Amino acid sequence: MSLNARIIDWQGRVVWLVGASSGIGRATAHRLHTLGATVIVSARNAAALDEFVAGHVDSEAVVVDVTSRDSMRAACEAIVRRHGRIDLTMYCAGHYSAMSATQFDLDEALRHQQVNVGGVLHWLAGVLPQLLCQAEGGAPAHLSIVASVAGYRGLPRALAYGPTKAALINLAETLYLDLAPHGVAVSLVNPGFVRTPLTAHNAFSMPALLTPEQAAVAIVSGWRSGRFEIHFPWQFTWAMKALRALGQGLYLRLVGRALRD
Repeated sequence: MSLNARIIDWQGRVVWLVGASSGIGRATAHRLHTLGATVIVSARNAAALDEFVAGHVDSEAVVVDVTSRDSMRAACEAIVRRHGRIDLTMYCAGHYSAMSATQFDLDEALRHQQVNVGGVLHWLAGVLPQLLCQAEGGAPAHLSIVASVAGYRGLPRALAYGPTKAALINLAETLYLDLAPHGVAVSLVNPGFVRTPLTAHNAFSMPALLTPEQAAVAIVSGWRSGRFEIHFPWQFTWAMKALRALGQGLYLRLVGRALRD
């Protein structure tokens, strides 16, 4: 079911991707560039951004610290001054480290909150006024948030990461309800396992593991279809959705038993 305007033609669209120095963000930036979009990539890693720009003619880099509201606001203002608009922006910056309750690390847990949740709020504070203004004038305006299927339900060793992604799922749903009447599109990206610098530290086998390039194809396809939730790979994400539908007692018993076996 299409809940957003379908994006068929990317030629000339101004796209700002936050968290695009590697992984899903960088791969999506590359794909959109090949489709004709004017791509602005942001992250803290200036060298990685410069490398991307060197290989993608007419793309731009804006260094940003997502944990700083001033840095995010300045980046947004600079892009609007240069281009006059932001047709689509995606927040895909993220922090991940496996953590269980028996090895609780407060500093690490707070770092997840600062990047995964606080960074999104800083981004929204910068882009929402601009997108609402554009939509009021009938121009394209779309914001997209990368969360994770890890936010569907509580998972072992996801004590720091899972709650931040659950928060983003709720946030995206709320944003859609608030912004759709004003003409601002909202999409939610829930990947399964993707081979990125973040997941490289996992010591377990990751089912249905995708490359960042495959993830980028799925994301752009989701925007083309006008979907609100873009989740992939379907073999894994639909299984996670089935677990989401279980009652709490049954879910906790099943997962607890699987961990003991």
